[in-house]
Amino acid sequence: MTKKTMLQIAAAFAVVYLLGVATVKLMRQEQETSARAGAGENWGLGFGEEGQKPTGNKTQDELSQFHAHFLDETTDKILYLTFDAGYENGNTENILDALKKHQVKATFFVVGNYLETSPELVKRMVADGHTVGNHTYHHRDMSMADKAEFEKEIVDVENLFERITGTKLAKFYRPPQGKYCENNLQLAKDMGYHTFFWSLAYVDWYEDKQPTKEEAFSKLLTRMHPGAIVLLHSTSRTNGEILDELLTKWEEMGYRFGTLNELVSK
Repeated sequence: MTKKTMLQIAAAFAVVYLLGVATVKLMRQEQETSARAGAGENWGLGFGEEGQKPTGNKTQDELSQFHAHFLDETTDKILYLTFDAGYENGNTENILDALKKHQVKATFFVVGNYLETSPELVKRMVADGHTVGNHTYHHRDMSMADKAEFEKEIVDVENLFERITGTKLAKFYRPPQGKYCENNLQLAKDMGYHTFFWSLAYVDWYEDKQPTKEEAFSKLLTRMHPGAIVLLHSTSRTNGEILDELLTKWEEMGYRFGTLNELVSK
């Protein structure tokens, strides 16, 4: 065997080895990504007859093991009103005014940006008797977060809220964008949190494509059901304009307003 041939064979073995190392590294990266994602899902609902409870990606029984909720399985006419507060654009004061007029207590799930830019509104939420929950600091897809990343997103909101208000944040968590995985739900539970999805919402978050009052009522009235956890966005101009009338209509339908604290104590 010539020296040239030996060099060619050695080079071939080196190429095969390097390809093998690269393949193993890629497989490990894919496994890590898969593990981090934890089979992530988007929360979704299916609606049947008017006034009936919807179905979710998971049943309430399946969620309960993680201290997670998307509705109250009661037959009583009670609803739980929640708002996601990602940023402030001038609508929250109208929402707070309507809630105060009707003596309704809601839960506001806030992110870091909201706490940074609107501390006075956060203080008013607390002063008016509302609950403030955790929507993570950066509103990212938490189904892709590992344990350390998840904990930091949660704890940073807790710390800033306490600095602003002098009170502890409620241990209530709402997954940003409705994206979640069972790993996240377990991590939240391990941190002492209850996770809240929803059983009634509508497309109200596009600032440049706000629904009309009629479009909002067509969803929020006909799909109301006993034990509903309602998700609205505080960024919605429509919500700020219709909330007073909407609360009146729900009251006329015979509903009372519960709090998430009431729900988790059942």
